[in-house]
Amino acid sequence: MGDGGVQFIDIIFLAMVAGFIALRLRSVLGRRTGNEPAPPPEPFRRPERVPPARPADVLTTETRDDTVVQLPSRRRQAPTAEAGAAAGLAAVEVADRSFELDDFIAGARWAYEIVVNAFAVGDAEALRPLVSDEVMKNFSGALAARTAADQKVETTIVAIKQVVVTAAAVEGRTAEIIVRFVSEIVSVTRNATGNVVEGHPTAAREVTDIWTFARDTRSRDPNWTLVATATPA
Repeated sequence: MGDGGVQFIDIIFLAMVAGFIALRLRSVLGRRTGNEPAPPPEPFRRPERVPPARPADVLTTETRDDTVVQLPSRRRQAPTAEAGAAAGLAAVEVADRSFELDDFIAGARWAYEIVVNAFAVGDAEALRPLVSDEVMKNFSGALAARTAADQKVETTIVAIKQVVVTAAAVEGRTAEIIVRFVSEIVSVTRNATGNVVEGHPTAAREVTDIWTFARDTRSRDPNWTLVATATPA
């Protein structure tokens, strides 16, 4: 075989090596290792929708031909809004075409956990982006009183049992949504010597909070702000 034939074989060999290296790089660079940093959460931003592979509340059975038939579960999904809030929520949807109730509920639940935990530890920086100036003023006053009394609060949210919209309205360009949270919380207040002055260190109690969130529907900022807090009489 002449020199031309040898060079032709060398070219084919090098091409095969290059193709193998390219495939290896693609398999490595295109694979997630699980160590990629997660993006930082943004206050009350609507999460991206990801359709579940199969609803958790759907029962399945197999037929003789091994096909799977989905059967509806008897367990009803907890309502996310009371009937009396329907008209107000419809007004919010008209004023804000991007509004999605499920996304709002998910954001409200997240905000509730952040605010409750931040208030317990006295983290004013975590509270400030989520609440209005008036609410922040009230929180700051309570935190200052706690510091003056040399008291410490320990709070654990055991479960959030209910997040339900009870009312909604649009006034001008501002939308307001009232949400009722029912949760089980373990909370205890201790004095400077560590003695319990309020609450219990292990026993959970059911807590109901009524929070009002507001948002400028014409703003590009998708976040909602906590503008009022209350407890049922």
